[in-house]
Amino acid sequence: MLHKATIAGITMDPATNTPIIILKTDEGGQAVPIWIGLLEATSIASALQNVKFDRPMTHDLFKNFAGLMEVSVSSIEVCDLKDNTFFARVNFLTKESNFSMDARPSDAIAIALRFEAPIFIDDAVIAKSRPFDAEAEASDQSEEGRKWKEYLENLNPDDFGKYKV
Repeated sequence: MLHKATIAGITMDPATNTPIIILKTDEGGQAVPIWIGLLEATSIASALQNVKFDRPMTHDLFKNFAGLMEVSVSSIEVCDLKDNTFFARVNFLTKESNFSMDARPSDAIAIALRFEAPIFIDDAVIAKSRPFDAEAEASDQSEEGRKWKEYLENLNPDDFGKYKV
């Protein structure tokens, strides 16, 4: 089952300075953090803040091209999570047909914002991204691994979305 979601915020992982986008389901309020690239975070943040550039960024260029081809985006889905990698699908609509394409979630979200298309998260992704109640054992026993374990254990879902870019 798919759950409609919104962007609760973008934050930075303090340990790696990697951007994290937080999606939150409209019903139930489950937060799903997705680590993304800096360029994609910039593209998402610029769309969220209605920042316009003199020249089109990649996702803007895609939207312009799709418009010329009379293709629109009906929705995007964050559809799977395998080996700590999120997968997404962009659903397209034309006069003749509907089709979908595989995408990175960050690109799919940047595109959805430009097309004002809804964002959905699959049940499986929510279930797989949910923290376990039991004590997790870190597979990385190095000092860096211990720091990550401590950081992740101290994450509070209420903090997601506090820091907007």
